[in-house]
Amino acid sequence: MELQLTSPLDMHLHLREGAMLDLVAALSARDFAGAVVMPNLVQPVDSLERLAYYGAAVEAATSNYTFAPYLTLFFRAYDEATLAAARPQIIGLKLYPDGVTTNSAGGVRDLGEIEPTLTIMERLGIPLLVHGESHGFVLDREVEFLSVYARLARRFPSLTIVMEHITTAAAVALLDEYPNLYATVTLHHLLITLDDLAGGLLQPHLFCKPIAKRPEDRAALRSAALRAHPKLMFGSDSAPHPLSRKESSGCAAGVFTAPVILPLLAELFERHDALPQLQAFVSDNARAIYGVRPPAKTITLARTPWAVPASYGDVVPFFAGQTLPWQVVTRSND
Repeated sequence: MELQLTSPLDMHLHLREGAMLDLVAALSARDFAGAVVMPNLVQPVDSLERLAYYGAAVEAATSNYTFAPYLTLFFRAYDEATLAAARPQIIGLKLYPDGVTTNSAGGVRDLGEIEPTLTIMERLGIPLLVHGESHGFVLDREVEFLSVYARLARRFPSLTIVMEHITTAAAVALLDEYPNLYATVTLHHLLITLDDLAGGLLQPHLFCKPIAKRPEDRAALRSAALRAHPKLMFGSDSAPHPLSRKESSGCAAGVFTAPVILPLLAELFERHDALPQLQAFVSDNARAIYGVRPPAKTITLARTPWAVPASYGDVVPFFAGQTLPWQVVTRSND
């Protein structure tokens, strides 16, 4: 049995810098026609100079593949001239509340001060991408942030707002309340719950932010993804860290899913008799929401067992060492 996907897109991806960029970028570029690349580097992408530098680095690291990197700027107060100059080079601005996740120090501390920049973004047609968590109790952080999304959606009705990597049933429900509100969801949040992370021995390679939630939340995410809810896009949030930062007392947040995304999505959608909806979930919805035209690329998967490597360099992937029923067998440019 084979499955073809046309120009799959990963609408939330971490590629890092330097040697890590060189290691992981090809694993995304080989299977996807494009990806939204996050700006929260150690030195964030928050200027035209940094944008040009990082864009060149990502293009160099993916040059052997047909792949479009959709770059983002780290949210801060920008003037209109800067955003107008950046607009042709970016797909959006990524807002991180200060300190909520990896490399988010320097993010927004006062959400009441962001409106001047949002006004410019709305006028220029630049989407707002948000890591939507409060600083409250870890299981409640996303739900506590939903009122912020609702307020912004009402205040800026022409601004496209993307709730990144949603994890709760409440976030899924909010999608249908505001026409300018959209979301991405990850592979790992479709597959795991908090019990997989911490129900037995702690599994550091499953630790991420937002943290995995309850079974009923996973069920709501799956239901929306499997029916290819038109306001929901696939975004992996694949976030590589070296082994020394994952298996340590200060475990870094991030699940490295890039090598296994399409095989595991095929397995999930097949198991729920939803394979016809996979194309919309991994490509068509994102194209409609963002208005992007990715490079032509056809990915063929076959139902042929494949063993996931134990590691890629010093990075341990999701489902490391396990055998998956699907694998990518051909990649071609149309």
